[in-house]
Amino acid sequence: MNSIFDEATYKEVVERFNQLSPDSTGLWGKMSVGQMLWHCQIFIKTAIKNKKYDKRRNPIIGWFFKKSMYNDRPWRKSLPTPPIARAKEEKDFEVEHKKLQELVKELYNLRDRKDWNAHPVFGDFTPEQWGKLEYKHLDHHLRQFGV
Repeated sequence: MNSIFDEATYKEVVERFNQLSPDSTGLWGKMSVGQMLWHCQIFIKTAIKNKKYDKRRNPIIGWFFKKSMYNDRPWRKSLPTPPIARAKEEKDFEVEHKKLQELVKELYNLRDRKDWNAHPVFGDFTPEQWGKLEYKHLDHHLRQFGV
């Protein structure tokens, strides 16, 4: 599995996002391209902020799904989106594209950080697993929009 912390992979992700336009449409799901760009920011911010979350996560969900977050198998289409990451209104493509590019760069620049807090749902991840998870999420949505 690729990692957003790998330079070639980071550059490939940036290039793929640059292929999107305000007219890009999803091949599946309900999000517009602007909403997708906003949605992707939520999960990168979770990693970047290194925030400690309440320990009341469901260990069964974490145990059952954790490896699928960073293994080599693509996620299936139209997975449910957590309420916190659902855009309730249309999002401006240019604004969200710029913000996401900045966050992806900031995340890549943290590639040497050793101390990462636990994921709020899936628990502890190594830096390598964080890099794979973030790449896998971005790749999922880039494929959703055909790039």
